[in-house]
Amino acid sequence: MQAHTTVVAGAVETADGAGPDIGLYDVTKRFGEQVAVDELTLEIPKGSFFALLGPSGCGKTTTLRMIGGFEEPTSGRIELAGRDVTDVPPHKRDVNTVFQSYALFPHMTVEKNVAFGLERKKVRRDELRRRVGEALELVELGALAKRRPTQMSGGQQQRVALARALVNRPQALLLDEPLGALDLRLRKQLQIQLSHIQREVGITFVHVTHDQEEAMTMADRIAVMRDGRIDQLGSAEELYDQPRTEFVANFLGSSNLIDAALVARQGDVAEFDAGGARVRVPSRLVDGRDGALCVGVRPEKISLRPADAGAQVPDGENSLLGHVTDASFVGVSTHYIVRTDGGHDIQVFAQNAGAGLETLGPGRRVAATWQPEYTFVVAKEAGA
Repeated sequence: MQAHTTVVAGAVETADGAGPDIGLYDVTKRFGEQVAVDELTLEIPKGSFFALLGPSGCGKTTTLRMIGGFEEPTSGRIELAGRDVTDVPPHKRDVNTVFQSYALFPHMTVEKNVAFGLERKKVRRDELRRRVGEALELVELGALAKRRPTQMSGGQQQRVALARALVNRPQALLLDEPLGALDLRLRKQLQIQLSHIQREVGITFVHVTHDQEEAMTMADRIAVMRDGRIDQLGSAEELYDQPRTEFVANFLGSSNLIDAALVARQGDVAEFDAGGARVRVPSRLVDGRDGALCVGVRPEKISLRPADAGAQVPDGENSLLGHVTDASFVGVSTHYIVRTDGGHDIQVFAQNAGAGLETLGPGRRVAATWQPEYTFVVAKEAGA
C-alpha cells in the first residue's frame, strides 16, 4: 500500500516520515552554450507514478538521463532515497531504464533476456528461476518464455523489456517514451497495463512522454516542462481544470482563452470584461495574478443554446453571444466553432448523447454558456 503523500511547493512529505525517493536540487545541464535543464528542483515521492511531460526539446529526456546517470549535470545535486548519486555511474545506481527501442538480445529467448541482469549478479539458480517466472507473469508473458523477441509483436517486446527491468527490483524504474513506437490501440492497452503493474509492485515509476493523454491516463502527478524548467506540477485534474499558465492550458487539451480585464471583485467571485461580455471567475484563481490576463474555459464545459428572440440564459452562468461558423460531427460529439460578438473564435464540444438532437448549423445565432467554476485565469504570454 502506498504511503500518503503531500506535495507543497515541490517539497515531499510522506506519512512514514521518509523523504522523497528521487530528488533533484538546482540541477542545470548545458550542452555547450545550450541550456537543456535550467536550475531544476524536483522531488518525487516513493511509490508514485510520476510523468515528465512536454514538447520536444523541453529538457524532460535529459532530466531522466541525469536521474539514470547517463548524463552528468553541469551543476546541482541528484539524490536517490537521500543518497547523493550525482557522481555515481549508472550501473551503481539502483534504477533501471526502459527505452523506446527495447534493446533486447534477439538471439536469446524471452526468459534468458529477463534473466540476464540476475545472471550477471550471480543470483542463485532457484531464486533466478522464481524471479524470472514472477516477472513474466506480471507482464502476462509466462506462456511465451521460450520464444525469441523476433517472434513477438512490438507490444510483447516492450513487455519483455519491462519484465527485464523489474526483475532486478530497482528502487525506481525510468521509462523513456516506452510506448512511442506502438500503434494507438497497443499504446492504450499498455497504458492501462503499466498503471496496473506500478500499483502492484509499488516501485517509483518516472515516465517521460510528449503525449498529454498518456501522462494523464497513467501518472499520479505530472510535471509539465518548458525550456528546461517546470511550468506547473500537479495531478492530471489540477493541470487540466486549473492551468496556471497559457502554455499549460494549450498543451493539455484544447482551451478557449479570451483577453480579459478584471473589473470587480466581491467575496468569492471576481468579474472580468472579456470582449465586451462579463465573465465571472472564482476569486481564489485571481490571487497573485497581475499584468495582461486571459480567462479560459475548456470546450466540453460549454453548452450551446439558440439565442433567438426570447431565449433566456440560466441565472448565474457565464454567457457569450455569437454565431456558429462551423459544425463537425465526429461521432461521440459535435465540434462547433462560434464567433462571439467580441470577435473571438471559441470551440465547443457538444456530446451526442441521444437521437434527435438539434444540430446548430453555421450562421445560427447562439449563446455559449458555462458555470463560473469551470473558468480559469492565466497570464497572457507573448507568442504563446
